[in-house]
Amino acid sequence: MATKTPQIILSGLPLRLVKENLLPTEIAEEALLNKKVSFVSYIVQNRHMDGDKLALIAAQEFGIPLIDIRSVKLDPELVQKLEQSFWEQYKAIPIFSRGNRIFVAISDPSSKIDRDALDLIKFKTGMHTDPVIAEDNKLLKVVERALEFFSDGMDLEGDLEGELSFGEDEKAKKEEEEVVDLAEEAPIVKFVNRMLLDAYKMGASDLHFEPYEKYYRVRFRVDGMLQSVANPPITVARKLAAHIKVMSGLDVSECRVPQDGRIKLNISKKKYIVFRVSTCPILYGEKIVMRILDSSAANLNIDILGYEENDEEPMKNQKQLYLDALSNSYGMVLVTGPTRSGKTVSLYTGINILNQEGVNISTAEDLVEINLPGVNQVQIDEKTGMTFAKTLKAFLRQDPDIILVGEIRDLETGEIAIKAATTGHMVMSTLHTNDAPQTLTRMIDMGIAPFAIASAVNLIMAQRLCRRLCSCKIEQDIPKEALLIEGFTEEEIDNPDFRLYSPRKGGCKECNYLGYKGRVGVYQVMPLSDIMKRFIMEGKNAITIADQARKEGIPDLRFSGLKKAKDGMTSLEEVSRVISKE
Repeated sequence: MATKTPQIILSGLPLRLVKENLLPTEIAEEALLNKKVSFVSYIVQNRHMDGDKLALIAAQEFGIPLIDIRSVKLDPELVQKLEQSFWEQYKAIPIFSRGNRIFVAISDPSSKIDRDALDLIKFKTGMHTDPVIAEDNKLLKVVERALEFFSDGMDLEGDLEGELSFGEDEKAKKEEEEVVDLAEEAPIVKFVNRMLLDAYKMGASDLHFEPYEKYYRVRFRVDGMLQSVANPPITVARKLAAHIKVMSGLDVSECRVPQDGRIKLNISKKKYIVFRVSTCPILYGEKIVMRILDSSAANLNIDILGYEENDEEPMKNQKQLYLDALSNSYGMVLVTGPTRSGKTVSLYTGINILNQEGVNISTAEDLVEINLPGVNQVQIDEKTGMTFAKTLKAFLRQDPDIILVGEIRDLETGEIAIKAATTGHMVMSTLHTNDAPQTLTRMIDMGIAPFAIASAVNLIMAQRLCRRLCSCKIEQDIPKEALLIEGFTEEEIDNPDFRLYSPRKGGCKECNYLGYKGRVGVYQVMPLSDIMKRFIMEGKNAITIADQARKEGIPDLRFSGLKKAKDGMTSLEEVSRVISKE
């Protein structure tokens, strides 16, 4: 039996090289599978990339300064602190020390070999190690010279090309101080700034900075999925946290409790984006999560959100149902779904349609994510007493036409919202439930009177976001039996035009080699009919209401997701990931 090749997931430096077309995917995977030498050493030794170019990219990727190892004169005292066996096994050079710190040149900070070398140097010298990047092939030559020192007493102070002394003269002191400053400040600043810009360019919604016992990881959430993008050395964990805290206006000295702050990043003279920053102490440091708040990135065009527009049995025109609900001068529109399912964009799409000069619109949100001119937006702050309930009461004295409540969390907020919806105001809000019928029973469980719900609610939309297939998608062959289990009908499967697609392995440049690009909404748009309202007042459960919805041409989320897969917008695998089978 043939041995199965282990699956390699590219991240960090290998992923960057592949994305920038500097290295084929198969070469990157081959290098990662090799356990004898580090990734960088494998690439350089097999001449897949120039060592100098790879060193520069590695320095940028890990946020570590790059040094020309040829210009460094080795310190005999530092070399002699390490046995000959160290120089025979590792490719790392202690270049100079300052106080209780020693600067070590390595070629691949992500390599376990190089990390072991740093740990061993730290153990042998009793000093804190700070890495710097050097070209792999040049670093090897210097290690060979160190080995010669053990064999024939060679003087390490001579004969290095372009050597630079770190002695007591003023020039050497200045050179040393510049390297130290670079190692302490510039790389951290550049690394954080690059992470923020890269996240913005990739369309990420969140950034995660995560310290662990033996490594550090930076991940971006792109199209709802987290992916690793960088692995800076664990030694910079505290410096990274401190710098981000300074940028966010947080207390740098406080590491034991969570903190919240904001960063404003200027993209150009006319454009900026805001990052909401949250720190949380974990076992090996502080985890930092940033949420990108970019109003300009929110596309509020109802035509591209994924609402079904054709009246096809058994599904009604979802877009028209939403527009009809928005045309009412009073009543309530509710959007439900988990976090990051696009509820805010759906609500603001409706608000954007209603945002006219003759209309007074007020919103109360726990976090104002989308800035919309012409709309009066209030930031909820529980600490100052600015709660949803208190803000809603204030809105009712502000002559509103339309009120948006970020979320109905409690009975008081729900009752005020219902009252507003039944006294001539359009109210829009969200809840966290699995589908539209369950929203009604959830409101009853909160303590809101059934007759009030039946008289106020006009429309409920449940939604999810599925990753959209890139144009490089490939047709997928799935057995009929499996398709029936997934929820397709025999009539659908037997149709000669029936096709399902999956992401191409490795994707393409257009989709950042992921196979998916962007997301599409999957919806259950349920207007409340007279029969449903009667069911609510009679205390019927969510299952009964869901059955009635299907009879009225309102299928569930799973049906809508399967239709998106059948239309080639997403894959069946993605639908199953986002929407479970009942």
